[in-house]
Amino acid sequence: MKFYLKRLFRILITLALAAAAVFLAQKLWVRYMDSPWTRDGRVRADVVNIAPDVAGLVMKVAVRDNQFVHRGDVLFQIDPEHFRHAVAEANAIVNQRKAALQMKRNQAQRRASLDDEVISRENREDTDLGAVAAKADYEAALVTLEKAQLDLTRSTVRSPVDGWVSNLLVRPGDYAQVGAAKLAIIDQHSFWVYGYFEEHKLPLVHVGDAAEIQLLGTGRRLQGHVESIAMGITDRDNPTDVRLLANVNPSFNWVRLSQRVPVRIQLDELPRNLTLVAGMTCSVVVKPSLVLDSKVARSPVTQSGARPSAKVKS
Repeated sequence: MKFYLKRLFRILITLALAAAAVFLAQKLWVRYMDSPWTRDGRVRADVVNIAPDVAGLVMKVAVRDNQFVHRGDVLFQIDPEHFRHAVAEANAIVNQRKAALQMKRNQAQRRASLDDEVISRENREDTDLGAVAAKADYEAALVTLEKAQLDLTRSTVRSPVDGWVSNLLVRPGDYAQVGAAKLAIIDQHSFWVYGYFEEHKLPLVHVGDAAEIQLLGTGRRLQGHVESIAMGITDRDNPTDVRLLANVNPSFNWVRLSQRVPVRIQLDELPRNLTLVAGMTCSVVVKPSLVLDSKVARSPVTQSGARPSAKVKS
């Protein structure tokens, strides 16, 4: 009898361990496959490409690569001599046009005071129109002067944001072209995270949900929230040809991998004493929340950004 009890006891223990293993495996499978988390996360930041608004020789570079700069700091200086000459020339033209305008106005006033027997009406009207044209020339000269002064100001290239200099490609003696980027500034206050979630996990992700970000290789965990979900990704199997017709791939892979959709995570607070670099990899875990008092569960985000709700059965 004792032998059968011991054997039954061993069988029960084995079944209990097997059931526990199946239960834990099922929980791990659900957590790995269905929970809203991803290892494919990237730290991102806004990058401002700095391109000069005027062309000329670069006389001075005031920054170094990876240097931190404040908004308004000088980045590099383009030779201002040509722009100073342009300002002086425009100023002289303004004075000339101003004198011509005053002369035309005086002529118009003198002819306006004369009798019709002394001067014809046509001559008087021509003089008035001449004064109007002189005023237009004077205003055009003022605009040219303002543009020359603006070009002189823009010859000194300044930082538009607080951040770090990156990819510094300009050196003294280089010729700067209008619109050609010479360096980039990584905005200090613009860091955020892109989490690339598998498409079947999107129903569990909603705008406003809390998110936890763990940087690769560090024990630091950052807190954030879901800011938005991308509403479109590229269809690699359906490009267009030169006639803008669909170029459908004739082959079909039996093993279909889930598409990954970008989810933007806004950081609640930038970490201190931690170097945060745009491009770093991280893991992102979204924590879906429920409105308990009204027993309402969130549904997936619509294209308008609203979150329609549905009652949860008790």
